[in-house]
Amino acid sequence: MEPRFDGPFDSSNAFESENQSMPESFVDFEDDCDFSDGVLRYIDQMLMEEDMEDETHMLQESFDFQAKERSFYEVIGQKYPPPEPDNNHSYVDNYHNITTSGSDGSGYVIDVVDPTDYDAYRANSIVCNTSISSSTPSGSKNLGVNPEKCDTNEENNNEANIENSHVEEGRKKVSEEVDDVWVYTLGGREKEFAANIKDLKNAASKRMQQTGQVEGPNAPNGRHGKKRNGKKIVVDLISLLMNCAQFVAAGDHRSANELLRQIRQHSSPFGDGNQRLAHYFADGLEARLAGTGSEIHAARVHEGMTPSDYMRAYCATLISSSFRRILNFASNRLIMIKSEKATKVHIIDFGIFYGFQWPTFIQRVAEREGGPPKLRITGIDFPQPGFQPGERIEDMGRRLARYAKTFNVPFEYNAIAQNWETIKIQDLKIEKGEFVAVNCSYLSKNLVDETDGPESSKNMVLDLIRKINPDIFIHGIVNAAYGVPFFVTRFREVLFHFSALFDMVETILPRERPERMLIERDYFGKEALNVIACEGWERVERPETYKQWQVRHLRAGFMLVPFEKKLIDTIMYMTRKFYHRDFMIVEENKWLLMSWKGRTICAISCWQPV
Repeated sequence: MEPRFDGPFDSSNAFESENQSMPESFVDFEDDCDFSDGVLRYIDQMLMEEDMEDETHMLQESFDFQAKERSFYEVIGQKYPPPEPDNNHSYVDNYHNITTSGSDGSGYVIDVVDPTDYDAYRANSIVCNTSISSSTPSGSKNLGVNPEKCDTNEENNNEANIENSHVEEGRKKVSEEVDDVWVYTLGGREKEFAANIKDLKNAASKRMQQTGQVEGPNAPNGRHGKKRNGKKIVVDLISLLMNCAQFVAAGDHRSANELLRQIRQHSSPFGDGNQRLAHYFADGLEARLAGTGSEIHAARVHEGMTPSDYMRAYCATLISSSFRRILNFASNRLIMIKSEKATKVHIIDFGIFYGFQWPTFIQRVAEREGGPPKLRITGIDFPQPGFQPGERIEDMGRRLARYAKTFNVPFEYNAIAQNWETIKIQDLKIEKGEFVAVNCSYLSKNLVDETDGPESSKNMVLDLIRKINPDIFIHGIVNAAYGVPFFVTRFREVLFHFSALFDMVETILPRERPERMLIERDYFGKEALNVIACEGWERVERPETYKQWQVRHLRAGFMLVPFEKKLIDTIMYMTRKFYHRDFMIVEENKWLLMSWKGRTICAISCWQPV
């Protein structure tokens, strides 16, 4: 009988027992999806840049203060005192301009094989003027800074200007050397997070040993008990939430508030899975009652997560759940297999976010027999709130470019930060002779359907992908039915869906882990708030079942492509071997369905144009 390991992925004890057959692509699975040195180095670089950005903001505030102070001296008719000499020189790059995608989709491109292009690509992180220049005629937005707009002293002579240019050039070289150290060495952060990941794995393993055979308080019926006067009172939180939602839908504020009071007494963000679920769902019901759901959700979106918090939550997600790792592995392998003989590969990634999927793919193509192809990635994401809607994916493109340079992979990157349904095919800059792969990882749930307008954003994006005529289209979806317009039905569906997710996290991650709080508050809680408390265009969480998506794909002119048996065998083997026994993956009608305790949470499919 084959031994089981109901814990997170740990290759060190993977094949210790007798004569176990290992799928050929097991090593690929480990490298593509585990926390390899390459991915950790990429994360290390991202976090270092976050630290530099914080220092940049502090320096900019100092510049602003000096400018105000100088103007004050001018008002009172006194001369502004010269700055005191400082031996601690700031690392300030010279100024570079980077164009990002505007309405016409024009974007910046870098080929990292050419060192001159690579130097030109470096973004200046410390600027004298933080304002964004107006759009250029081509529709691009200049996010760099014109040095002529910086404050200068008109009394400076040519000799001083020449001296300043030498100082600036010296600073540029020092900055580049420091940047290279961050990019190409372990730097300390990588080891720190590797240790954190190992600790999280061990904690998850111990947690599953505690919960694996015990029917804990997080039972499917959602019942909890508290002692009162020596007697235990059983409270069914799931029923309370459902009844409360019905009162909210009927406009019965008094009854709804009474049930919310009971739910609050028995829920907590620090309790077991169902108590945490009830806490965040009660937040959504309260916001809907008060009519403040849109404002609260907008504030949560604007706050966002820091890259370090996102990384911690992302790592915890990979350890506790197979869903993201399986999708990354499957899409990487499919693109590698299908593009085996291509000399130019263009990946169009809808929902690229921080791009954690692509460092290992870059490593893979670098090892390809005959040399790597020219790799182009078009990173597409929804615009961020604020003055720099594409800042995150632009920064991510710079990191990927530097990463590709270390493996001598010819690389170009195009960033598009706009609503997906507004993208035109010319924005994607597809070249003749390219192998084109479209990748969409779970974020199509944020596209609007037909309920709030004559046209569906989901259909419009599928029509765009059909016009692209890709060689392969990999689509990962969240399988759920809480995108419907009717509130009570929607609430019931989202409650059942997130009950499974909170139960999964309760089973695998210890309650005291801060990573668990990040997942539950910033992922689950924020999404549940949007589904429960928002309506119309402000309700952005609209997933559909895989059967609904299949109808949309077929209508758009796609046909399903079956997964290779070897790939399916590897995925199923690794899920069975290194994840909790309640994770299941089945192939059904050419879809890979991923479930927790029998409830399908996510699904993956592969498509080609008819």
